[in-house]
Amino acid sequence: MTPLARTLAAIDAANAADPNAEDGRPAAALYGERMSAELARLFPDASPLLQIAARGQHVERWLLPRDAYPEGRTGYLDWRREQARRHAERVAGMMADAGYSADDQTRIGTLLRKEGLKRDPEVQALEDTICFTFLRWYFAPFAAKHPAEDVQRIVEKTARKMSTEGRARVRAEFDLPDALAAAFEG
Repeated sequence: MTPLARTLAAIDAANAADPNAEDGRPAAALYGERMSAELARLFPDASPLLQIAARGQHVERWLLPRDAYPEGRTGYLDWRREQARRHAERVAGMMADAGYSADDQTRIGTLLRKEGLKRDPEVQALEDTICFTFLRWYFAPFAAKHPAEDVQRIVEKTARKMSTEGRARVRAEFDLPDALAAAFEG
């Protein structure tokens, strides 16, 4: 088994322990598979490290629940930063076990913490993949639970994080209401 295959299998095994279910499966495992599928579709020549980052982007996310941090924007941002740090550390450990170099482990941290968004093509590819996965699989349930102004705000934030090419693909692939589609213009 290759180091890539060993690392992906380790991520899948960890995510299989998610007590939260979606479609009768561990939610984190399903999310990882969806991320990998979107990455393969959007970036078929993705490097092995980008493939690992996509699959491990939410590894064991349930272990640090959102309600462990205060409500509000500051609490949310602190939670997200800690999740990114934890994901990077956990995936780097899996990579070490699979035989990846220290440099590759450091690089996975850069990707998972999204350092260099808009400047680093692989970080941007990961972010675009995250946004497509959200729009394809998680947007409709999110929109059904939140007021229209919150949905609009989240869509606008999502669009701002995406590349120009990613926003163009969203416009081509999704049938969004005009107000939401406008966020992906330009």
